[in-house]
Amino acid sequence: MRFPILAASLLAAACAASLAGCKPSDAASHAPAHAAVLPKAAAVQVAHPAAPAPANPLTPAAQVGARLFFDPSLSGSGKMSCATCHDPNHAFAPANDLSVQLGGSDGRQPGTRAVPTLMYKEYTNAYSDTFENPDMISAPGPGGGLTWDGRANTIAEQAAIPLLAPNEMAAASKAAVVEAVRRGPHAGAFRQAYGAQAFDDTERAFSLVGAALQAFQVEDRSFHPYSSKFDRYRTNKVGGALTDAELRGLRVFLDPNKGNCMACHLLGGGNDGSQDMTSDYSFAAIGVPRNREIPANADPKYFDLGLCGPLRTDHRPGKDKGAKETCGMFKTPVLRNVATRHVFMHNGVFHSLEDVVRFYNTRDTAPGNWYPRDARGRVNKFDDLPAQYRANLDGQMPLDQRRAGSKPPMTDAEMQDLVTFLKTLTDGFVPPAQAARQTNTVARAAAEFAAGHSGTPVRNP
Repeated sequence: MRFPILAASLLAAACAASLAGCKPSDAASHAPAHAAVLPKAAAVQVAHPAAPAPANPLTPAAQVGARLFFDPSLSGSGKMSCATCHDPNHAFAPANDLSVQLGGSDGRQPGTRAVPTLMYKEYTNAYSDTFENPDMISAPGPGGGLTWDGRANTIAEQAAIPLLAPNEMAAASKAAVVEAVRRGPHAGAFRQAYGAQAFDDTERAFSLVGAALQAFQVEDRSFHPYSSKFDRYRTNKVGGALTDAELRGLRVFLDPNKGNCMACHLLGGGNDGSQDMTSDYSFAAIGVPRNREIPANADPKYFDLGLCGPLRTDHRPGKDKGAKETCGMFKTPVLRNVATRHVFMHNGVFHSLEDVVRFYNTRDTAPGNWYPRDARGRVNKFDDLPAQYRANLDGQMPLDQRRAGSKPPMTDAEMQDLVTFLKTLTDGFVPPAQAARQTNTVARAAAEFAAGHSGTPVRNP
């Protein structure tokens, strides 16, 4: 994606809101040439997320999906549910800091990729090699789909993958999953949702398990609450004013000569009426370091190349047309709730958001900080991407492959401001004034309870 008009608009708005301000030329100098012909008012307008839909009761399908999501009996071990790796208390991502999770029939088999969040997937389109980027500027290219390599086209398809994967929930077969549901406590609810003959055909029944899990994830607002501080800021709600540091971080996020995060992590209107999804659903190769904590990487011949395998099998180099040009590419994740994560990137090689930002900023200027050295002391840059695929590396800022030892795009202060802004994307934000009122209410209730047992009059806390 390239820097669109919306980015210039947001940058101008951030400058206007910041007490520190911007230089008069900042926003204009970063906008594309055609932005100058827009009316002045249009240059500062932003698209706002649609008002959240009212919380409606879940359909029967979503209700049974909710039960299945937390049911360990669907796994081969009988001890692992969807929620084991997708903890609702941790933005539907792992609660621990393992680079890859352990699963399998014995609960000891390591995965090969970091487990992503399940939040904000409802607008994800099916995968296409010629995906129309929602920025409306970039040329069509690989995009859409779920999982790091986009091989699932629907949430239902994605849900089926871990059920049968030998290093995840490891059910013996589709029939074993269906039988677990048929014999379990949710059988009646399953039939209520899908009919009395829901279990008659194993293949169909297994697909309905995926459909139920999809219904739960689409209908339940906890998967997409849009309740971050940034959402309040974008909708001009009380309590949504960003601090100076957060505004500076937003400017770094948008600035094509600094963080340039907007190039892939789209803010504004997206596909199917979505807003501020913080991903354009595209794929990119950025050459993250090899994670030697992953057991599979002990084999020097093993490489996880994303779109061209090994888990995805329809983009095989030398067999499928155009496959070589996709090797090393992984899907751009959403950044909502990114500050709550414990591991980052497809291989979980980083364990702090600060390190992720620092990697983007200094991958090229200080590669020795990220990659190993050979026996002669030379940095083995891009050690997890074979040389024949390095032409696929994304060259957009800040990953422009500038000379080692040169000045990085962002200063230390700008990196810190960017992290501060990214924290505003965390859901569940409560404005300080509202939090204080809630605290006072709780304190008063506690005081009234105590007074009722002591006879002491209650004063407002």
